[in-house]
Amino acid sequence: MNPPLDGPNAALKISRRGENLGTENAFVVLAEVNGLVRQGRDIVSFCIGQPDFPTPSNIQEAGVAAIHGGKHGYTPSAGIDELRAAAARDMGVRRGLDIAPEDVVVGAGAKPFIAYTIASVTDFGANDEVIYPVPGFPIYESQIIANGAVPVPIYLKESRDFAFEPHELEAKITPQTRLLILNTPHNPTGGTLKRADLEAIAEILRRHPQIWVFADEIYSRLSYEGEFVSVAQFPGMFARTVISDGASKTWAMTGWRIGFAANRTLAPVFTRWITNTDSCASQISQWAAVEAINGPQDAAEAMRGSFVERRDLIVGLLNQVPGFTCKTPGGAFYAWPNVTKACAQSGCADSEELRKRLLYEAGVAVLADIHFGRRVPGDGQHIRFSYAASPAMIREGVERIAAFMRANIR
Repeated sequence: MNPPLDGPNAALKISRRGENLGTENAFVVLAEVNGLVRQGRDIVSFCIGQPDFPTPSNIQEAGVAAIHGGKHGYTPSAGIDELRAAAARDMGVRRGLDIAPEDVVVGAGAKPFIAYTIASVTDFGANDEVIYPVPGFPIYESQIIANGAVPVPIYLKESRDFAFEPHELEAKITPQTRLLILNTPHNPTGGTLKRADLEAIAEILRRHPQIWVFADEIYSRLSYEGEFVSVAQFPGMFARTVISDGASKTWAMTGWRIGFAANRTLAPVFTRWITNTDSCASQISQWAAVEAINGPQDAAEAMRGSFVERRDLIVGLLNQVPGFTCKTPGGAFYAWPNVTKACAQSGCADSEELRKRLLYEAGVAVLADIHFGRRVPGDGQHIRFSYAASPAMIREGVERIAAFMRANIR
């Protein structure tokens, strides 16, 4: 909460919307970690979901060339033609879809398209409903509420490798449902929606033509188990699906802030939202993203290979920690171990208490399941690791946790 206003500012008020706006707890925990580091504490951090690699050199050089080439001004709000064409081709080829450049809009990261989509397909205060995954990226729920829509959680089950039951989707749909948010590969669990899951979802949605789909596919190139499949590939789904992707995760470009979304009907609406908010994404970053998509992919493939190795390493190690059980994630760079037994064995009331004790007593930073929405009924307690960290850090961090558990088992 903000500190109370006093003196001559006492009459100033902050709106309920501003007061209640959610956040992304990874950054909250990161600030906590940084505070401990400033105090001289040695912390192994698994809390931030971003590649630990530098942006590939050819992409950096393209950004420098854009600066030296005078690419300093505004661009059209929808993005430069060269990037829209490259993104359309890349997204289309990898999904087997014919995406036109004019259907693609470039944003300052993929995250803004969550808000743009909700604001574009729901009306504030009209009781329009948005179904979204839990656990899930916290900005989904935050933006649903901020845009005056009704959040309707659908639970991802550990028993289904962190997918939801299709019949539960059918049960959640009402005449007020306007949007379904899907995320695959998934943050925070690393789960992926298989072809059979998506086929069942598409079959249900064909009976409910009023529902849009926001397909958050920012980790699409980091899918490790078989082919990547998008819900947009199924009959009747392409026109009603917003495909959201971007440069951040694939090419280690989180700070460059480049994302893109594709949908023919909503592209002009997204463009107006960008005009109203950011004006346009950074022109320098856009030219760097053109090189990221069109240039050599060796570095991106090497990063992907490293993530697979790190996934196998951390899952193997976590499954040796007393009280931990961890499924092998199918994509992204997150592990989501079940720590129900670990909480009981160490005397922790829940995953959040375990998280705090791991930070302050073991010097390891992770996130708790409550940072990603309400806990899934019957699924116990979980914590999230981002294994976008070196193998040495993974070994050191998990060994600290194992030592903590061995010292605290009751």
